[in-house]
Amino acid sequence: MSDFRYAQTSSAARSSAQVDQGLRSYMLGVYNYMTIGLAITGLTAIGTNMLAVTTSNGVMQLTDFGATIYRGPLHWVVMLAPLGLILAMGAVKSNNTLRMLFFALSALIGVSMSVIMMRYAGTSIARTFFVTAASFGALSLYGYTTKRSLTGMGSFLMMGLFGIIIASIVNIFMASSAVQFAISVIGVLLFAGFTAYDTQAIKSTYLENDGYGGALNERNAIHGAVQLYLDFVNMFQFLLSIMGDRR
Repeated sequence: MSDFRYAQTSSAARSSAQVDQGLRSYMLGVYNYMTIGLAITGLTAIGTNMLAVTTSNGVMQLTDFGATIYRGPLHWVVMLAPLGLILAMGAVKSNNTLRMLFFALSALIGVSMSVIMMRYAGTSIARTFFVTAASFGALSLYGYTTKRSLTGMGSFLMMGLFGIIIASIVNIFMASSAVQFAISVIGVLLFAGFTAYDTQAIKSTYLENDGYGGALNERNAIHGAVQLYLDFVNMFQFLLSIMGDRR
């Protein structure tokens, strides 16, 4: 009987160790995908800015390419295409296609974010990026390690997200700097909450599937990377509007 109990305990310990190892590997895959997405966004933003902007006598001017993507009809395509890709990713069955759509999404967001290099000094962009990275890392670590369920935050975060979307649309017509500042502060807090919430949700998805492995884990890892990528990008943009030094 004692041997049987020992065998059960040993088996349970090995099973728990395998789940922990699998979870670490799974989360590493999520963060790797997210990092690749951010790298694509950064490189695309830099490349687009180099093609779109020229400097003459110390004054920045748009090239023909810049005028097309920033002021022409293509401007709306650049703005709305990422939303279309996000919606399409929910219906895609192939992991390879899903991965390519994520990379395409990262590139398109890089094109749209290239405009910030015209508006803000390079040093403040770099500073804000490192602040965002440090904040994101701490919040994601909290979401991964906390024993407290963050599920209840989901509805409040979604309400807040819809709130700042509506406020941002209204402020297009009001053009109030005070309202914009309030939106930015709330946006930072909102996506800070999303970072912790999404990290815990990604971890829970793996555990609920008992570390199923294979194609399912790969698919979930890509979707998880998209969530964290969007949290990072949005937090960065809101922080930049608060901390950034305008040109």
